[in-house]
Amino acid sequence: MTHKQLAAALLTCIGMLSAAAAFASPSSEVEKYLNGLATWSADFTQTIDDGHGKVVRSAAGKLALQKPGKFRWDYTQPSEQLILADGKQIWFYDKDLQQANVRDMDASLANTPAVLLSGGGSLSGQFDVTALPPSEGLEWYQLVPKRADTDFQVVRIGFRNGELASMFLADKLNQITQLTFSNPKRNAKFAPELFSFVPPAGVDVIGHAGK
Repeated sequence: MTHKQLAAALLTCIGMLSAAAAFASPSSEVEKYLNGLATWSADFTQTIDDGHGKVVRSAAGKLALQKPGKFRWDYTQPSEQLILADGKQIWFYDKDLQQANVRDMDASLANTPAVLLSGGGSLSGQFDVTALPPSEGLEWYQLVPKRADTDFQVVRIGFRNGELASMFLADKLNQITQLTFSNPKRNAKFAPELFSFVPPAGVDVIGHAGK
């Protein structure tokens, strides 16, 4: 899964955190948790397999989300990388390569599930949503994009006691990305600079960094 798809996945995560109440029952713990959600942070582990159960990549790190449309995804393993969205642009920084790519947020994430954040439609307008049987102690929901030009075939999100705990994404190449979250924090106060990035001296910047 490419950096573009990973960025889209994380923005999808934000969108579903804000919109999942649309398909949760009024009395559910999920809806109670999601009501008023403005920020969210957690540790994560990530695996990508080839669609046949063989893990081809794994990683771990920390993430922070802030509505609307901001996130910071810090990879600490197997190498230090950063994917950061400031609401207008997305940065992809690789410390080992001393290289940073910057893209316009709208152009980078066009035709992905990230359109949930645009305000252009409801969750049910973008996805066919179904509740799945509980599994491994999680309540699961499945979202299938209604449009054919998205990067994903299916997205599944799992909640434990009303807390987002897992996310499953299958792309059109049948690669499967599994995200597992731990140590979540809801509505913590983040410093504004958490969602800004200034390339370190000597880093090669590809793309245009606007204001």
